[in-house]
Amino acid sequence: MHNIIEVKDLIKKYKDFTAVDGISFSVGRGEFFGFVGPNGAGKTTTISILSTLLAPTSGTVMVNDFDVAKQTNQVRSSIGIIFQDPALDVELTAWENLWLHAKLYDVPKDKFEERAKELLELVDMVEWKNKIVRSFSGGMKRRLEVVRGLLHHPKVLFLDEPTIGLDPQTRALIWQYLKNLRAKEDITVFVTTHYLPETENCDHIAIMDKGKIIAYGSPEELKTQFNQHSMDGVFIEVTGHGIRDEELSADATARTQFKQRGGWRR
Repeated sequence: MHNIIEVKDLIKKYKDFTAVDGISFSVGRGEFFGFVGPNGAGKTTTISILSTLLAPTSGTVMVNDFDVAKQTNQVRSSIGIIFQDPALDVELTAWENLWLHAKLYDVPKDKFEERAKELLELVDMVEWKNKIVRSFSGGMKRRLEVVRGLLHHPKVLFLDEPTIGLDPQTRALIWQYLKNLRAKEDITVFVTTHYLPETENCDHIAIMDKGKIIAYGSPEELKTQFNQHSMDGVFIEVTGHGIRDEELSADATARTQFKQRGGWRR
């Protein structure tokens, strides 16, 4: 299977602090790929580099056969990205939010209308398209963000904590919608999550800690390797039992920079 993401010897430093410490991994085209780790492990920093928000200190990162450091526009056209913090305009309708995104990506009006309707149908939101987003539940906003991220036919969809703050039923529905979308769109889904049972939906998982990838494999391979019955058990086994904070962490820095720049833009 051709890899749609190739990361080799990636390093990201902030002065004397190494946030990402020489990691290498690949993601196959069409995969569900899980990227997990404790707070401050370097996950958000890595995704920020993959999505061209941050420049790597060294190493090579290819997304859809484009170099993230040298071909940023091509990479950005190839991906959809949904960060943990919502980025919808709650004073607009769902349709207006989608149209604004389509304008930013130069999606023609006739193509937009067909595409938006198709995607809204896939996530059961057609009847809500003319409703003001402020009235939406957390789960509905997440579904709308997924639709928006897919409008321009990306090859990779990045999801940073897509179900955070949602109840278990809504989390399950979000994952079902993602599975349906992958089958329909033939896209690659790259997801981070703190809900470890959700990683059972992934084809492969990389566990990151202290800037390094410390475990990689399918859910079953990891459970067998570390003699655990659940991904929660695997996670604790490889990262330890201590509580982590994000004080002075690179991931906190990356999120701050993202907000200061007004979000991820073309």
